Amino acid sequence: MKKILVPTDFSKPSEYASKLASTIAKSSDSEVHLLHMIEIPTGIIDMGGGSNFSIPESMLYIRKVRDKLINYKQKFFPENNNVKHSIRFQNPYEGIRDYGKKINADLIVMGSKGHTDLEEILIGSNTEKVVRNSEAPVLVTKKDGDNFNPKNLIFASSFKPDKNKAFTRFLDFANNFDSKIHLLKINTPQKFENTQKTKDRIENFISKHNLNNYSINVYNDSSVERGILNYSNEINADVIALATHGRSGLSHIFNGSITKHLSKKAIKPMLTFKV
Repeated sequence: MKKILVPTDFSKPSEYASKLASTIAKSSDSEVHLLHMIEIPTGIIDMGGGSNFSIPESMLYIRKVRDKLINYKQKFFPENNNVKHSIRFQNPYEGIRDYGKKINADLIVMGSKGHTDLEEILIGSNTEKVVRNSEAPVLVTKKDGDNFNPKNLIFASSFKPDKNKAFTRFLDFANNFDSKIHLLKINTPQKFENTQKTKDRIENFISKHNLNNYSINVYNDSSVERGILNYSNEINADVIALATHGRSGLSHIFNGSITKHLSKKAIKPMLTFKV
């Protein structure tokens, strides 16, 4: 993992993401790219009469944003030696998408403005759009990442062959930490499979990888999302990793069925991989 992209709008969730990214960058010796998007004031584009926003005012505004970004970098990345910053004049989703491709980001770390329900965090937002479309893994957090020291990482999957690429990228992240990897398959009443068959498939899935500190877990619950969250709470997981199909984002996993039941549960940082 060489390059970490951290979009920021100077909000509290962005601060949480920045603290998390700073810790990850120190562990992985990664280059950090701090990114802020603003829309160009109309005074820059419209030079004709009738504009209430002059070019000098526009340039002053941009200069103030740049200074704020530099101060932000110094505040949240004081111990990181390789931090770059950039301002792009695009909407948030397009700016993150394009800049991530430009620098060939290995990881995007984002904060979430959601409250407690997963669908509020990841569905119908710029964050969800990035998760759904980004070729790079996306780590989403809604809590302070100051003391991030992952000891338990969950990789939740069906462990079918099309998830191999996602698992390889997950290991690229996990290998930066001295963590235990919990391989998790959720059984539901609608899609039930006997435990031994599932374990054999998982063993075959990981046979090409050199794993040492890991566990294989088959967990029964009423739905996939409930199973993932309930298991993550049982082991006090630090990160939940998932592979997601870009065509539907996470909405096929996290839906209204968990809204009331899990509305007061703490949500762990979530690492997603497009497959």
